[in-house]
Order: sequence, then C-alpha cells, then structure tokens
Amino acid sequence: MFSASLRQRYADAQAENAALRERLAAAEAKRREAEQQRREAEQRYQAAQTQLEWFKRQLFGRKSEKQLNIDPAVQLSLLAGLADELAPPAPPPEETITYKRRKKCRDGAVNDTGLRFDESVPVRVIEVAPPAGLEGGEVIGVRSTFRLAQRRASFEILEYRCPVIKPAGAHKPVTTPAPGNVFAGSLADVSFLAGMVVDKFAYHLPLYRQHQRLKFAGIQVSRATLSRLVMRVAALLAPIHQAQLEHVLMSHVLAMDETPIKAGYAGNGKMSQAWFWPLYGDADEISFTYAATRARSHIEATLAEHFRGVLLTDGYAAYARYARERTAITHAQCWSHMRRGFERAGAEPALRLIAALYREEARIREQGLTGADKLAARREHCQPRVEAFWQWCEHQLSQAALEPQSPLSKALHYALERRAGLEVFLSDPEVPLDTNHLERGIRPIALGKRNWMFCATEVGAEAVGIIQSLIGTCRLHGIDPYTYLVDVLQRVGQHPASDVIALTPRVWKRRFAAAPLTSDIERHGG
Repeated sequence: MFSASLRQRYADAQAENAALRERLAAAEAKRREAEQQRREAEQRYQAAQTQLEWFKRQLFGRKSEKQLNIDPAVQLSLLAGLADELAPPAPPPEETITYKRRKKCRDGAVNDTGLRFDESVPVRVIEVAPPAGLEGGEVIGVRSTFRLAQRRASFEILEYRCPVIKPAGAHKPVTTPAPGNVFAGSLADVSFLAGMVVDKFAYHLPLYRQHQRLKFAGIQVSRATLSRLVMRVAALLAPIHQAQLEHVLMSHVLAMDETPIKAGYAGNGKMSQAWFWPLYGDADEISFTYAATRARSHIEATLAEHFRGVLLTDGYAAYARYARERTAITHAQCWSHMRRGFERAGAEPALRLIAALYREEARIREQGLTGADKLAARREHCQPRVEAFWQWCEHQLSQAALEPQSPLSKALHYALERRAGLEVFLSDPEVPLDTNHLERGIRPIALGKRNWMFCATEVGAEAVGIIQSLIGTCRLHGIDPYTYLVDVLQRVGQHPASDVIALTPRVWKRRFAAAPLTSDIERHGG
C-alpha cells in the first residue's frame, strides 16, 4: 500500500514536471518571439530615425555634397566664448591711425552705379534739358548717368526692298532676288532661328511662351510654325551631331548615364516613359542619344563596335553586364554615387574617409599633374585612403549588431560589390573619381523638363537630343551658342559633307570662331 502511494505520488510529480516543462517551453517561445519583435521594432525605429535625419538634412542642410572641415577645438572655443560675446563689450581704447587708402577700382565700371558693359552693347543717348531758370547758363561740362534698360521685345522685321529693273531694250522687267536664307521661302531669318533655339534649349523658354512673347510684341506667328522651324533646324544639325557622337565614342574614357523623359502619347491621357542616354568624351563633348527604353539593348546599340576603353558609369547593373562581356572595355564606377548610400545612412566615418580621398584628388588636380606623375601621386596619397575605407567597410559588416536591411548594410554591400570598378582610377590617370562632370551636363535636360514638361513625339525627343548636344558642348567650350548657331546654320549648306566634323563646337571654335558668319540684322547695324 505504501509502495503504491509512493508510485502514485512519483507519477503525479512526473506529470507536474512535464506540465511545467511545457509551460516553460511555451514561455521561452513567447520570450523569443517577443525578443524578435523587439529587434524588428528596433530595426524599424533605427530605419525611421535614419530617414528622418536624412529628410532634415534635405530640408535644412547644405545641398552641396562637400563636407565642412570644422576643427572641434575651435568649435568648442567658440561655444565657450558665446556668453562673453553676448555681453555688452567694453568701450575700446582710442588711438590715432594714419594710413593711405587706395582709390576704389570698379573693374571697368562707367560711373558710381557700378554698371559694367563692353563696347558691343548699344547705348542710346538722351539729352537732359537744364532745369527751369538755368536755360541761359554756360554749359561747362557733362556728367553722364547710366541705367540698364530693356525693350519689351528684341524682335525686328527685315524688309528687303529688291528693285525691279527694266533693262534697256528689254520687254520684261527683272526683279533683283532677295538674299539667300537658311530655309528657302521661310519667314524666319537665321538670327530668329538661332534665338528661338537658344531660348528654348539654353534658357528653357518653351515655344508656347515664345509664341506669347511674339504676340505681345505685335507679331503673329503660329505655334505650329515655331515647332516646324525647330524640327527643321534639328534636321539640319543632325549630321553635325552624328559627327560629334562618333568622335565622343573614340574617347579613351567615356562617361555614360541615363535620365528619364516623357515622349510620345501612350493613351489614356498619359505620355510614354522614355530616356536620354548622355555620353561625355575626353574632349569635353556631350552627346544625348534617345531611346524609348532603359534596357541594356540601347547600350549595345550605341557603343556596339565603336568604343574601346574605360566606361565610367553609376551603379546601374546593365553597364556592368555589358562590360563583362567586352574584353576591350574596362568598367569604372562613380564614387559620388556610391557615397550617397552612406549619406542616407548617416555614416559619418565613411563620409570623412571619402572626403579625405577627394581632398587628395583635389591637391593632385591643383598641382596640374598628368600621366605617370598623376598616377604615382594617386598611388602614394589616394591608395592608402581607399584601403582605409575598405577596411572600415569590412569591419562594419563583421559586426553582429548590423541588421541586413539597414541603410548602412545596404550601402556597405553596394560599395563592396563594386570595389573593382571603384579602384580603376588608381591604375589609370585619365579616369576621374566620379561622373559629376556628366551630371552637370545633364542638368539642362532636368531644368528643361520643368518648363516644357514633355516631348509630344519621339521624333521631337530626338530633335531635343541633337540640339541640346551641340548647345551643351558650346557651354563646355565657352562658346556663345547664339553666335555658333548663326554661323553654322548658314555654313552647313555650303560646307563639304566629308568635313562635317569641322562644324562641331570643339573644332568650330578653332577654325571659325575668330570670324564667324553673322546675320543681316548685325551686318546692317541692327
């Protein structure tokens, strides 16, 4: 009896222990689930905090990617002395100082208003009558005051009065032909064509606004006429753009990117998504090619068998896939694009390491080093900075606390996956650190889209690419696009097709810029 009771109590104890173990296991599972939820909540909080800090920097921070180099000791000393600065200052001791002051020089200012202009600016002289009571006085001098003025429009009409002559002994009169024009029978002088194109593509003034300006100036020209003129100008300039593109593709280092644009009607009141693919060559020339897609096929079609060298791009994977299949192409990648991930993650140590690399590159550039000297300087000064950056990245990835989906983790993987492309500049002195020069070249497209919004047709988008390529290259070479277009639009019809490269801005500057062709409005004192 006693033994059976013990056995029963032992069995009950075993059952109770089993129940306790089950409850303990359930509690442990709940604890692990709560811990996982806590970690996920912490991760979401950190991501939200990082995003909030990034938004704050976008709203209130500096827009430049350059870092401010502030000495912490100086900053602390400024804060420590803030109270003293806010206190009323003691009156300074008085002393007598004698010095010589150099006369003010206003760098060509014509009077005290500081207005500056060169000899090409027309000046209209207005004679001011003397005040009442001084009409009979002797004029002993004139003091000129200059003011900058503007007409409501700069349009003029050229009237060619062509005499009709009846030769002696002839029955039929002969009409003197009007001077030739860019487009036969067109209402537009070359000066208007160039001005219209420059206003639209250099100063982002859409044709509908130009139409309004013409209307208020008393000139009736339809918007359809303006559109046709732009398309005819683009068609005339197309061979020049093609020659420039072929020269760009001969570069040793070619920077390439893509930027979206709306072009063509997709139906349902929407425009189709299309792309400009700008290319920037060694000789500071930029060419915008157009495609209805962002697919790798356009890269292959554009570069094809024409390009051999270093292809410098951002991190878009299509470039890397294309370059891997071409032994004649080395793929270099942009440090500026890579840096943006660390900026979004608020990774100050990474930003400081990248800033140190850019400072070394700036010193090399300031010294004017090229070729082997530049390469040696990069290996001596830039390579240690690069190695320190990679060591920091690998150390961060080894940290167990780093969440896989955190902004920092994504930035680290982005950088390390592109390490080979980011280091190409260390072995080739002609390769820049980034594609910022190309980004600056794309800016007119971005500014233009805010004004003309879209291209009605794909043909129109191609015309934008042609004209913007030549105007953008003029800007890079310091050429006035109006002067260039006035000359080239007149010259292209009589220039040999075999030498069309001479009409690209780069070559035109050397061969024709000293004595460009002008329009009748300038030749006749306009």
